Amino acid sequence: MTNSAGIPGGTGAAAGGGSRPPRSRRRRLLRWVGLGMAFLVLAGAAAGWWLYNKLDGNITEDTSAAAELRRYERERPAHFAGGAQNILLIGSDSRSGSDNARYGQDQGTQRSDTTILLHLPADRRSATAVSIPRDLMTRIPACLRTDGNRTEEQFAQFNWAFQWGGAACTIRTVENLTGIRVDHHMVIDFGGFKKMVDVIGGVEVCLRKPMADAEAKLRLPAGRQTLQGEQALGFVRARYSLGNGSDTERMERQQQFLGSLVKKVQSNGVLLNPARLYPLLDAATSSVTTDPGLASLRGLYELARGIRDIPTAQVMFLTVPRKPYAADPNRDELVEPDAARLFRQLRMDLPVTVAPPPPTPEPEPEPLVTTGSAKVTGAAMAADPTDPAGSGTAPAPTPVPTFTGTTAGTTDCR
Repeated sequence: MTNSAGIPGGTGAAAGGGSRPPRSRRRRLLRWVGLGMAFLVLAGAAAGWWLYNKLDGNITEDTSAAAELRRYERERPAHFAGGAQNILLIGSDSRSGSDNARYGQDQGTQRSDTTILLHLPADRRSATAVSIPRDLMTRIPACLRTDGNRTEEQFAQFNWAFQWGGAACTIRTVENLTGIRVDHHMVIDFGGFKKMVDVIGGVEVCLRKPMADAEAKLRLPAGRQTLQGEQALGFVRARYSLGNGSDTERMERQQQFLGSLVKKVQSNGVLLNPARLYPLLDAATSSVTTDPGLASLRGLYELARGIRDIPTAQVMFLTVPRKPYAADPNRDELVEPDAARLFRQLRMDLPVTVAPPPPTPEPEPEPLVTTGSAKVTGAAMAADPTDPAGSGTAPAPTPVPTFTGTTAGTTDCR
């Protein structure tokens, strides 16, 4: 049988030229495409769910500290500024675990190697990180030990609080010292610090002088260089073989390093790039112990989102105003009224500014401060919204105190 063109079999789909599959085949093809797309969506959702739960499950929740703080809730400072947050960052010198054992024998105790109070104002336009010296002499309250016994309240050096009663004792000591309510806390050990430095490809520092520390196995030339995890840990921990061996110099190096870390994370888009963000989150979440409010991926993400857009020039680092302790020059005590002024500014969510100390060889007619102290400068006056034209009819503007410190935007290389 032929059609009008003389081509055999000219009926059905073949009559249309043979280029189009039968309708049943098209339906089967579309069905398989739909099933494939549904499978990919489900697989992607399952992978996302697995990754989220993996990261979320990495975080260690400090329930014991939360319970201890609830016990003393009536004694803790009140919140004076809605929306502001104060986070206590604690670097532990624990030797437990394979990552930390190489730094010394595990004695079953740990002290706070580094303690920083991070203040995030309500507007999230700045951040102030205040280092608290480990050798600062202060009043440590009665604290619950890991063996269930309680210590007596006593006057001692600050980092003993963490040894005696962990994060809860440290938080209560900080709150008694400053009058500032601590909203959250994070504890990280040596191994966790190294992991986070390594996953972002190291952190650049600039040294004005070569460094050599046998105890930290650290030997670095002067100038710019990128420190990987092990070197970075030695850099922030080195103390006795460098400079005058004081904890003050070590805190300055820690602040310099943290400023460079902030720049590194912001500049290469880590927080906005999933491929770079996941390894950082994996290292961070598996390395930290936090209060219940931060012990979730969502909690940490909200914290990171709140600070990721702060300009580096507004990320400030300083040390509490301190001087050698009168009874023992190897310990520290607060410089007053400068310390009280700093604590009040942070407590009330009021601004502070930082500036480097004046050069020591040249005397200043108006020295900025001694180590960590503050002065109020005319150029640092806060604007008075009630008198924008400066008519002089409104109350005098409130001065903004300036403290010795640095910012994440500062570079040490000239």
